[in-house]
Amino acid sequence: MAPNDTRPQELSAIRRMAFTTVCLILLQAGTGMAANLYVNIPNHPGSDPTNYFSGSVRSIAWVLSNGAVVLVIHVVFGFILAVLVVSTLLRIVKLKRPSLNAWTWVGALMVIGAGFNGASFLDFNNNTSSFIMAVLGFASAMCYTVVLFLSYEHPYH
Repeated sequence: MAPNDTRPQELSAIRRMAFTTVCLILLQAGTGMAANLYVNIPNHPGSDPTNYFSGSVRSIAWVLSNGAVVLVIHVVFGFILAVLVVSTLLRIVKLKRPSLNAWTWVGALMVIGAGFNGASFLDFNNNTSSFIMAVLGFASAMCYTVVLFLSYEHPYH
């Protein structure tokens, strides 16, 4: 199938996925701001780990079992968002459309990077991690907005 022979229903599904991703990123950013303003993260299992990954798993488990409601919602949205961006990426890669592929890859990497910085914030309570998480989140929203735009049929991509 040539790149411009993409079925309209496939592009429509991609538009829905990209739109849902942008909406979820914005909801994620809102719950993140609320958590940042109103939740104090105490010392907990996973704080200041010697191993980032095992510490992050303990930190996330702590949030899900003992965290403030807004923080739990933020983490759950993060997991849903990770599944959504990977699903979108897998679907778009099949289309073999370079512009869509590139923007989706960049957006997905930014979402994953934001998630790692969120875990790092839980582990070390460092505001720099929170800032990087926010910047990557908003940049990923931009990427998926571009995907949404590019998913309309244009002869030049």
